[in-house]
Amino acid sequence: MTNGHGADGDRDRDSDRSGNGDSDGSGNGDSAAAREAVRVDRVMDGLRAFGANYTEFTRRFATWLGLHSTDAAALVEILYAEDQGTPLSPARLSERVSLSSGATAILLKRLEQAGHIVRTRESADRRVVTLRSSPGIRPRAIAFFGPYSERMAEAMAAYSPQEIQQFENFLGTLRTTMDALLAHEYEGGGPTPPTP
Repeated sequence: MTNGHGADGDRDRDSDRSGNGDSDGSGNGDSAAAREAVRVDRVMDGLRAFGANYTEFTRRFATWLGLHSTDAAALVEILYAEDQGTPLSPARLSERVSLSSGATAILLKRLEQAGHIVRTRESADRRVVTLRSSPGIRPRAIAFFGPYSERMAEAMAAYSPQEIQQFENFLGTLRTTMDALLAHEYEGGGPTPPTP
């Protein structure tokens, strides 16, 4: 389900291309609405496929390190936040990996015991805990994700700065939309089911 045009998001793409699946009933298969729906589906399918591939990278990172996939996902979040100059607290990590505070505490204990992270108190408020990667894990993460970073940089180099900016704006809009959906329509786990 990508944009609501079909149960699986495909929305009769083959029939749209053949001219038999037009949405305006004209029979010419060339309606602007049908073409736009197919384009939106293709974009959403591409984003979904990229997300699935990234999840697979994280799964393989977990296997490579001998970690549970959730632990590896949390470690990736900690590393990424450090790279961005905004290290995470346990509460922020809990939000990022969609775990309760108790489950996050157990996860962090496992990562700490494995020597992958350290907890520091860098804030003026000594109650605030900051999560940092350990010196030993960063070289391993760089070794694992190095080919990924290089290939992504090569792929994006084919596009102009203006095109990349447009794509960045587009992704920002999608993220804002998703954040709003999660905060409102899906706040309680999902929209209100229709009455029978």
